[in-house]
Amino acid sequence: MDTVIVQLPPRRDEAPSERPRLLRMGPGEQADFGRGAPDCPVAIELADQGVSRRAGEVTAAEDYWRLSNFSSTATYVVENLEGAGEHLKVAPGRLGAPVPFEFARVVLPSVDGPSDFKVFAPQHAYLDGPPDHKGGDHTVSPFALDPTAKYFLVLLALCEPRLREPSAAAVPGVNDVLERLRQHPDCRLLTRSAVNYHIDYLADTKLRLRECEDGGRTGRKREELVSLALRFDLVREEHLALLTAPRAAAAGSVPVTVPDTAPDTAPVTAPRSSPVTARRGC
Repeated sequence: MDTVIVQLPPRRDEAPSERPRLLRMGPGEQADFGRGAPDCPVAIELADQGVSRRAGEVTAAEDYWRLSNFSSTATYVVENLEGAGEHLKVAPGRLGAPVPFEFARVVLPSVDGPSDFKVFAPQHAYLDGPPDHKGGDHTVSPFALDPTAKYFLVLLALCEPRLREPSAAAVPGVNDVLERLRQHPDCRLLTRSAVNYHIDYLADTKLRLRECEDGGRTGRKREELVSLALRFDLVREEHLALLTAPRAAAAGSVPVTVPDTAPDTAPVTAPRSSPVTARRGC
């Protein structure tokens, strides 16, 4: 059974094809990658002078894969194609680093433009239904966020730049959030004080940020909210539709009761969601 599929990069002087070449691998199979040479052929050829002739190796496991870095100086990056900037680094000389991403791109330092290839692990296993309960207390969700609440829109507006462009560094300010959300039909009367209220509510009650040493400076608080939300996938790319889509009653949605003390908390409706043995380079 194929558990890993590598999308091979184009060969030297090869015209782009609508149907990319694929290398299918089963558990235990290995494929080396690099620049290659007549006396050092590789399964995954990367035609760049900055890439070692035998730069590393991909090893298929049961439902994931491992990456070995044969370089003594270069760090390789594995990007999660489904994550907002999520990636891992494989240090020089690291062998058999496990990669948990289902859709990934391996990026190597190169001289002439990007040098990369994609790896897919489509056989990821997931729990089918709830686990068997052995009794005892119920597990409480650490981050009980309601996508139909207005505070969620505020959090989403804070995270939007990094969801759309992972390299974005700046976190929106309160005025930026206010301007962004006033385009939403349910937020046209939103005020600056209401945005600040929701930021404080998220930080103190919903995500329970630790108190900042600087006394809870608003900018620092916003940065920590964005970092935590993206780290644990509390907001995801599919949530961005909430920022522009008019509120509509979704099938199966449940009205949410909010405290009278919370300003501008009219609910909005969320969309429904789903050891390597290696020889050194030639």
